[in-house]
Amino acid sequence: MKKHRKLIVTVFMVAAMLCLFSTQAFAVSESDVQAAVDSSSKEAVSGNVFVWFLCAIAFLKVSQKIDSFMSSLGINVGHTGGSMIAEAMIAARGISAVKGTGGGFRGGGSSSGGRGAGGGVAAAASMMSGGLAGAVGRQFASGAVKNATGVSGGGIGGKMFTSSMGKGGGFANNVIGTVARGSMSAVGSMTGETASRGLLSYMGYSGMAAGEAPSFSDVEIGGGKIMGTETTAENPNGISFGMYDAGQYTAPEGSFSTVTAVDGSKWYKQYAADAVEKSPYMAPDGAIAYNERIVKKLPTPPRRKDRI
Repeated sequence: MKKHRKLIVTVFMVAAMLCLFSTQAFAVSESDVQAAVDSSSKEAVSGNVFVWFLCAIAFLKVSQKIDSFMSSLGINVGHTGGSMIAEAMIAARGISAVKGTGGGFRGGGSSSGGRGAGGGVAAAASMMSGGLAGAVGRQFASGAVKNATGVSGGGIGGKMFTSSMGKGGGFANNVIGTVARGSMSAVGSMTGETASRGLLSYMGYSGMAAGEAPSFSDVEIGGGKIMGTETTAENPNGISFGMYDAGQYTAPEGSFSTVTAVDGSKWYKQYAADAVEKSPYMAPDGAIAYNERIVKKLPTPPRRKDRI
């Protein structure tokens, strides 16, 4: 027991000394780094930061060994976990996967299609399962969808979505597709300026010169539908349109086209067409008459496949 006590005291002293003398090495502020860059080269500062990082890893590994040794003596200590390098690599891999994911966000749509209402969010949240990587994936997916639907800023995931959407990136387009084909009650919808810019990205117009791509306004995305107003050279005053997910809706009646979004999904697209609008009035002889005028009006929406 005496030997054990001496050993324990020695271990605590070593740990205390390491903490004491490592404080200055680990306490690196942004101003310290800038001062170092001003007084020397960036290469030298980068080398110093790398050395500090290695010292931090060494200190943590020593602490882990001390905990393991104390546990073998029967002393209850906190468990420090597995390999820190492995966990860090998993986290970095998770972030990279979120940035470049192609199919992780795909899904959503109607329950009859086998994907389930709101399935896109579930697919996004589960693209990486378990451990630190899973937590990173779920946090990024949730934040991106919240940012797209205006629920909140979405944190880092929301910022990544905004940045990716401005460049027409695959990350943003998969988030938009998730919302577009998902259930409004479970996922929500995109409206306002975010929806207008999102539709440009989702339909592959990002990066096109001014005048080549249409402009969108009054857009709402969600529930398997995309509704709004499209302004082009042919329709400088704007024309209403409706798009319906081909996986959830039957083909509409009347004139329509089938367009493909950047994520490969098919959409039926219809524009407002000429229709007669009647407004009743009382004629001088007491009969009911009608004033008629031609207006642009969207055709009756197609039927959902899960309600046939």
